Amino acid sequence: MFAEKNGFLSTLLRPSARYSLLTLLVVGFVAGLAFLGGTHWAFEVTSSPEFCANACHEMQTVAAEYKQTAHYSNRTGVRAECADCHIPTPLVPKLEKKIVSAKELWGKITGSIDTPEKFAARRLELAQHEWARMKATDSRECRACHQVDGMSAEQQTPRAAAMHGMIGDDGRTCIDCHKGIAHQLPENMPEDE
Repeated sequence: MFAEKNGFLSTLLRPSARYSLLTLLVVGFVAGLAFLGGTHWAFEVTSSPEFCANACHEMQTVAAEYKQTAHYSNRTGVRAECADCHIPTPLVPKLEKKIVSAKELWGKITGSIDTPEKFAARRLELAQHEWARMKATDSRECRACHQVDGMSAEQQTPRAAAMHGMIGDDGRTCIDCHKGIAHQLPENMPEDE
């Protein structure tokens, strides 16, 4: 009787073909949560250093390079992992990056980067894509750890302090100067980059 008087509640409780709309909504909500949880888990697994270094043998070279940098081992013990620099934290940019990264998987499947030699031959192109992404986001992933207003100019070399003082001028951002900070620069890198 109550359901008959309340149109919305009646609609929710009325069977569609076999189940009530409320049942379908609850099942849909739970399935949605499971899908989101599974997606988050997959993103975490595929963003781990272990996955990056071991799933693709051509990444072993860049993983070894990374282990020789201050992003891996330093006096403070703070470590930036692959995802900290290469995977955005906000959800929409993270989804975009994962979709774009699927092209690298396609490159592996089709054989365009499936060996360390082929990867090395395309390394400049791949690096330029990553540098352009970082430039377009004003080095958002760098800034997640490195805050310009938190830098102590007195503890930097005069040149570094002067360069850091120009961040933001004419669109300057971290990646403009720090392209070789975590990986070796490509051998065929143009002089003007």
